[in-house]
Amino acid sequence: MTTIQEQGARTLSRTPGRGRVIDAYAGFGLMVQFIVRRNWLRMLIWTIALAGMIAIVVESQRIAFPTQADRDAYAAIANTPSVAALTGLPYAASTLGGILNIKLWMTEAVALAFAVIFLVTRNGRAEEEAGRTELLRGGVLGQHAYSLANWVVAAGFSVLIGLSSALVAIGQGLPALGTLVMGASFTGVGLVFIGVAAVTGQLAQTSRGANALASVILAAAYLTRAAADLQADEDNPSILSWASPIGWGQQMRSYGESLWWPFGVSVAAAVLLCALALLLERRRDVGEGILPDRRGPRHASALTRTPVGLTLRLQRGSIIGWSLGVLVGALFFGTVATAMADLLSGDNPIAQGFIGGSKDVLDGLLGFFAMANVLLISAFALQSTDTIRAEESSGRAELQWSRAISRVRWALSRMAVPAVISFVLLAFSGYAIGASFGASIGDPGQGGRFAAASLAYWPSVLLVIAFVVFCAAWLPRVASALTWGIFGSMVVLSMFGDMFGLPDWVVDNTPFTAVPRLGEEFSAVPLIVIGGLAVVLVVLGLQRLRTRDMTAA
Repeated sequence: MTTIQEQGARTLSRTPGRGRVIDAYAGFGLMVQFIVRRNWLRMLIWTIALAGMIAIVVESQRIAFPTQADRDAYAAIANTPSVAALTGLPYAASTLGGILNIKLWMTEAVALAFAVIFLVTRNGRAEEEAGRTELLRGGVLGQHAYSLANWVVAAGFSVLIGLSSALVAIGQGLPALGTLVMGASFTGVGLVFIGVAAVTGQLAQTSRGANALASVILAAAYLTRAAADLQADEDNPSILSWASPIGWGQQMRSYGESLWWPFGVSVAAAVLLCALALLLERRRDVGEGILPDRRGPRHASALTRTPVGLTLRLQRGSIIGWSLGVLVGALFFGTVATAMADLLSGDNPIAQGFIGGSKDVLDGLLGFFAMANVLLISAFALQSTDTIRAEESSGRAELQWSRAISRVRWALSRMAVPAVISFVLLAFSGYAIGASFGASIGDPGQGGRFAAASLAYWPSVLLVIAFVVFCAAWLPRVASALTWGIFGSMVVLSMFGDMFGLPDWVVDNTPFTAVPRLGEEFSAVPLIVIGGLAVVLVVLGLQRLRTRDMTAA
């Protein structure tokens, strides 16, 4: 704090005639260093994960499609409405760069958008909510210095992701111009959502509210882009695409026409949003939001006075949002399965990645979709359980631990909610996949079969919950970044391991691929092993949480 005051005093002494303008940004450079120091590990993990996926996908597709004839055949399969809705229009689909876009562009862009939203909120609204921003401003730190530093660091992170992705792709032999445009398109999407998170951080009064509002905007951008691509004329999307920041990134058409000017649109939008955020910040008090919180009841209900009830109350918005998303995705998976299966033949180079060990293409594809649905539910479970660490780092857990409830009972209540909700979601979403698939083939009895297949993954979801508890107890300072990083790796291995040509012993032994898919011979042994690992991790985590000192952020 003394260092901030000294640097701010020197800044003001050099510019005695400029008054409030300098005051507002005093300490900016020091805040950049501070934010980088707090977040360098998170940014490094994201960079390695996102850039590393580029290398894996390019190399695997070079093996899967060694000749131009193979790539032309893939381009014909990729040019379907379902692919356009999920991954965007297939620009230059007969090239390795175009295949990279189809396989990975949407994943990278959306992942980067989420990364910068969480990063901006963590260093912005969350710090203000915890009272640390007010403490910093108690010295000579300018009103806008911390916020601007936060956005600049996040922008630098977006540029780093774009450059590292481009360099990795160039190292894999892809054309330099198309690769640089691809990297810039990632950066452009990231910059826009930095601006979105900056504004939502001014509107909401809590970090949870800011993240939720920004995530809703991201979801709306994705759905708008999907609707525009479904209305496309060949590879030309409808004008609706320009209503989505994700659409702006796709309109750069890397490896095709490679257009730079949409990047300028993204930069301009990001600058305007950040300028709006600065204007809002000037007009509100520290710790307050532009949107007022709704008044709650005068007295807590009987349910809210219990640990589980309080957890449900705090997470009800997240639970509702994830539940709707999972069920909509399940209905989509079941509806498109038959159409996609018709496009995949046993000798197709990407078919094996979908069907796994199943003898029937349709069953294999449905099993793949069921696993993808489980991964979404596991992401919810991870986010929900991660509140164990978030509550501790914010200091709110200390208030609860100081009362009659024990740490173990408190942690168990935060494990019970994602465990039970995930069980319900597995059952209902599995039934939704089966029911929508059954409706498309005229067999209404498929729902129960798919619900049972989805519930077989419940031990895997419990293992995710247990791993989060273990990391929060033993590695609290890096728990969130570590759990999300490893989970992301598991998602890639589970969904794309076969397509990447990775060894079977790697692909077949993740917590999700070890469970027999729909259409494969069922065995209870993997479920027992996974459940046993979950129990061990929970016991070790709770024992450590009970005995260690409280660890702040």
